[in-house]
Amino acid sequence: MVYENPDGVMVGLEIHVQLNKLATKLFCGCSTDYHTSQPNTHVCPVCMGLPGCLPVLNKRAVEYAIRIGLALNCEIVEQTQFHRKNYYYPDLPKGFQTTQYDYPIVSDGRVVIEGEDGEHVVRIRRAHMEEDPGRLMHMGSIDRSKGTLIDYNRSGMALIEIVSEPDMRSPREARRFLDKLRNILEYLDVFDSTLEGSMRVDANISIGGGDRTEVKNISSHKGAERALLYEIMRQKNIKRRGEEVVMETRHFDEARGVTISMRTKEEEHDYRYFPEPDLVPMRVGSWVDGILETLPELPDARRSRFISDYGMVDTHAKALTSDIRVADFYEEVASKVDPAAAAVWVSDVLKGELNYRDLTIASFNVENMVKIIELVASGKITEKGAVEIIRNILDEGGSPMDIVKEKGLLKVEGDVVDEAVGEVLKENPDALEDYFAGKEKSLNFLVGQVMKKTRGRADARSVREMMLEEIDKNYR
Repeated sequence: MVYENPDGVMVGLEIHVQLNKLATKLFCGCSTDYHTSQPNTHVCPVCMGLPGCLPVLNKRAVEYAIRIGLALNCEIVEQTQFHRKNYYYPDLPKGFQTTQYDYPIVSDGRVVIEGEDGEHVVRIRRAHMEEDPGRLMHMGSIDRSKGTLIDYNRSGMALIEIVSEPDMRSPREARRFLDKLRNILEYLDVFDSTLEGSMRVDANISIGGGDRTEVKNISSHKGAERALLYEIMRQKNIKRRGEEVVMETRHFDEARGVTISMRTKEEEHDYRYFPEPDLVPMRVGSWVDGILETLPELPDARRSRFISDYGMVDTHAKALTSDIRVADFYEEVASKVDPAAAAVWVSDVLKGELNYRDLTIASFNVENMVKIIELVASGKITEKGAVEIIRNILDEGGSPMDIVKEKGLLKVEGDVVDEAVGEVLKENPDALEDYFAGKEKSLNFLVGQVMKKTRGRADARSVREMMLEEIDKNYR
């Protein structure tokens, strides 16, 4: 099925990735470990832009940028340099941002995502290095704030800005692209996505070939999807009124779920770019081969390996490799129990329970997962009992065996189940008549009643077989 894109939606993203796994900032020796510190305590004359202070480039940041470019299938430039981007804003103490302009360090890449109609390629136009500005904290919403506080701890942090082509055709594709990009970056170990400010999004969107708007500084993937959905609705309403969409910069108010006009969209000449006189051009082409050899296994390669090595289906491989922590967790479990069973329990059951509670894989340990799978495989507990154990561990803690004993989850067989089957058939003659009348759902009801009597400790498949045998033997 080919996606028709009825509204002519075109989405391009600019993603600002903070390289927070570095020990120091981009141009000075200030620590990057500021996230739990008091405001304005991780600063120095360089990142505060005081006169006479000269920048010294963090070599590791350049290596990280090249790693990212290679992972995104980009071309690495032979020579690159920094420019000054001139504009005034309170979070920019120097009055300009040190960035890259017409010589970005990487360009012309691609990322494959799950699109609206199957695999879809999103092209990467460029990725360039720059310094992060400070953090503004508005006292209220941005359009109604009574004041603004500024924390310069973030000022000077190394960023790489990844700019896509407008290849995404829906808010959902945009969110999937962001998810895939974050996954790749986490595999590269260049940033920690759980930290504030680690990944911020500017979303450009147009519909029906009209002018685009840019929604700035969206802090979450869900927020990006919501902002784009709102913008599509807003722009469609403008066109219905016979008006034209104005090219402008807008802010997304996450609390209200709306975008707010901030200013008309700037053009490149407004920033008066010129080469940074305090930093010489860099020749980095010779670095590429050495960095390429150090690249780790990336998500798509790991997904293929999981399918070939563990014999799992593609949906399980996608689910398990979409987060490096989940993939590592799975491989530890699979080294101790049947890999196929581990794939089902980790990707289908455990991930679902974690997502429901908004928890990460760190909330569950490998030993408990291994024990639960062993208990199911040995026939000591049912699958329903295993799910109950997982939920109990997440909600209240405890070990699998303690929970089995406390809740009486050991599987019941033989006479206990026979007796429950006989009682259910006697107590539910109407359901039995419905079954004879060809209503298969009534059999499921009867099996469910047996499971209820045994408190989920019987095996449902065995109960079904015993139920059919009992019906054929005594009720035909």
